[in-house]
Amino acid sequence: MDNPERTLGFLLHDVARLLRKRFEQNARDLGLTRAQWQVLAHLARNEGIHQGGLAEILELEPISLGRILDRLQAAGLAERRPHPKDRRVWLLYLRPKAHPVLEKMRAIGAATRAEALAGVPEAEREQLIHILTTMKENLIAASANGTAEKVARLG
Repeated sequence: MDNPERTLGFLLHDVARLLRKRFEQNARDLGLTRAQWQVLAHLARNEGIHQGGLAEILELEPISLGRILDRLQAAGLAERRPHPKDRRVWLLYLRPKAHPVLEKMRAIGAATRAEALAGVPEAEREQLIHILTTMKENLIAASANGTAEKVARLG
């Protein structure tokens, strides 16, 4: 039987967990929870998204995201704006106060990646990114195909 520490899934999970843990250690002085900095990071890439869409990206229940957004809004880091055509929908935006926090988060992220990749030559870093990107694309395609096949079987 394969050693779990040497299988791809376990290894990827452990590396991701350790990266998050190390980032948290480095980001402790920001005064944000992991959930809050993850919301800020994804919101920075998706400003104007509605709350349900961001919850889906983060794989959170909308009510859980709502609580996190309440705290970020109270801290002056994020805001909800009404949708111009649908009163039930709120669009999410960063507040100006969030931008310096994001810059600190990016610097901490760069430092954390540098720690993780210490001793890995640049060419191997590029190869790692390429391989992981290909794996991601393969899994997205397989998931989409699997969903289409399931619908066809049920249809």
